[in-house]
Amino acid sequence: MTLHDHPTSLDAFTADWEAWHLRRDAALAQEHGFLAVTGLYWPDTGPQRLPGVPGTWSAGDEGVTVVLDDEEELVVDGTPVRGRHTFGGIPERGGTEAAWGDTVIEVAERGGRYVIRPRDPRHPLRTGFTGTPAYAPDPRWVVTGTYTAFAEPRPTTVGAVVEGLQHVYDAPGTIRFGIDGLTPDLTAFTGGTPGTLLVLFSDATSGVTTYGAGRALHVDAPAPDGTVVLDFNRATNLPCAYTDFATCPLPPAGNRLPVAVEAGERIPHERRRTAR
Repeated sequence: MTLHDHPTSLDAFTADWEAWHLRRDAALAQEHGFLAVTGLYWPDTGPQRLPGVPGTWSAGDEGVTVVLDDEEELVVDGTPVRGRHTFGGIPERGGTEAAWGDTVIEVAERGGRYVIRPRDPRHPLRTGFTGTPAYAPDPRWVVTGTYTAFAEPRPTTVGAVVEGLQHVYDAPGTIRFGIDGLTPDLTAFTGGTPGTLLVLFSDATSGVTTYGAGRALHVDAPAPDGTVVLDFNRATNLPCAYTDFATCPLPPAGNRLPVAVEAGERIPHERRRTAR
């Protein structure tokens, strides 16, 4: 177990959380992170020019294709590209990148559709970023739950912040825990590293003090007896909390808590007038 699972003192607990919070903001502010995204484009069969990137772009059975003018060049996987280039073999929720000067062009697939997102480190959302508001850390929001695995992971379809888009995630099991006299079962998705879990949830603070579409909670691998630690102080915003150029999933219906989880990241400064 890590320190934040079983804090030895409030000072140590707070210091550990503050270091985590600083790392989170630093990751957000990376040169080509989500704060640098300048647009969200859905190419189709008809070639089109996109703001802030060279060439004409289209999508078809082969994947996404760009046709560059004579004086234009991209760098893909370290190799200069001129003329016509096709980005093929992109898996769902996967992507590749092409460099154009300081700009990185993300080519990805989301919900069965291709997407193009330029990332310019000079974007005002990134250069003006001052950090993410959050509730003060409180040990009472570190709770113990019980993970129950399904016999086989269950493909689970959820909506997205983009109208008409759907995401499908593997749900390996559920997590039950106690909160305000309730014992909800949260659907858990596969986490980013082996054995870990990801919980997408909303609660009574959503759209009030936290971003309306929901937040994410990363959970360490369960103990042999199924015990897991849920540290809601580390509930994080999804990229869509900061920018309209994201395709974030919505929480499964059963992960909408009727209580106020007053812990973790709050509505970003950039979203306070447009919270949903």
